[in-house]
Amino acid sequence: MARPVLRDGFDRKVDYLRLSVTDRCDFRCVYCMAEDMTFLPRQQILSLEEIYQVAEAFVALGTRKIRLTGGEPLVRQGIVGLCQRIAALPGLHELCMTSNGSQLGKLAQPLFDAGLKRLNISLDSLDPTRFRELTRTGDLAGVIKGIDAANAAGFAHTKLNCVVMKGRNDHEINDLVSFAIDRGLDISFIEEMPLGAIAEHSRADAFYSSEQVRERIAERFTLLPSTDSTQGPSRYWRLAEAPDSRIGFISPHSHNFCATCNRVRLTVEGRLLLCLGNEHSADLKSVMRRYPGQPQKLEKAIIDAMQLKPWRHDFQLNDEVQVVRFMNMTGG
Repeated sequence: MARPVLRDGFDRKVDYLRLSVTDRCDFRCVYCMAEDMTFLPRQQILSLEEIYQVAEAFVALGTRKIRLTGGEPLVRQGIVGLCQRIAALPGLHELCMTSNGSQLGKLAQPLFDAGLKRLNISLDSLDPTRFRELTRTGDLAGVIKGIDAANAAGFAHTKLNCVVMKGRNDHEINDLVSFAIDRGLDISFIEEMPLGAIAEHSRADAFYSSEQVRERIAERFTLLPSTDSTQGPSRYWRLAEAPDSRIGFISPHSHNFCATCNRVRLTVEGRLLLCLGNEHSADLKSVMRRYPGQPQKLEKAIIDAMQLKPWRHDFQLNDEVQVVRFMNMTGG
């Protein structure tokens, strides 16, 4: 019997869900949110059971990869049990998570044992002072402890995510590559995305393109093109000097990845976002709460929402607010 497949109005297969479990975070990264944030009250967010119901519905409709995001997903109470339930869904190929690493020192092993397959960990600097400046509250030593705990727990192909900003951390690019190589990790360099109004810096002035990152890496390493894919937006390269580590580039400005987009996002308040850079969405929370115990209603809402998915985003390189919601509200 053929398995169902979600397709949007442009006949793109959608089989990857990024599922936010919280808008809260113990960091306040300068490119992600304001320093003084107001988070959603508990009654507005999905319960763990509702998050599981969404995951169950998407897997029934052909989703093969789910990534849990935030905010910081590991500050949500009950996250390990949720991972265990979602990982056990028949037909799901991979359950992943994006984390800032701060809680992994104590949770890496329980998460691995629960069935989480892979981790992306944010790391924008190896200098403790600069790391604190970029995260406002983060402790670099704690994050590195979390990275090492993930390796010790058995996670493979753990990937570091680095948002590169000119004049802030661009001079650390090759040090971060060396750090990844030394620990057997992959690393992706990300162009800053214009989500939410920030006053801490000018996004236009801080922009550092993926091409500039590659040029910087080429000063020390030999980049080799690769066909590797993790179903996400990263375009991967290998290094002649360290063939086991992959170097990824996520380029929403300079080389957008819309034509092959296979992803949708669910915010923790139950809003299904059909595009990172647009506001097209469907309210799945209201469907679940209006029709409790009727999964077919939720599945139909998901199927119908696919026709709202636009062809592409249109990020502009300036300081105008193009999408009002912050990244922590978007879901990673």
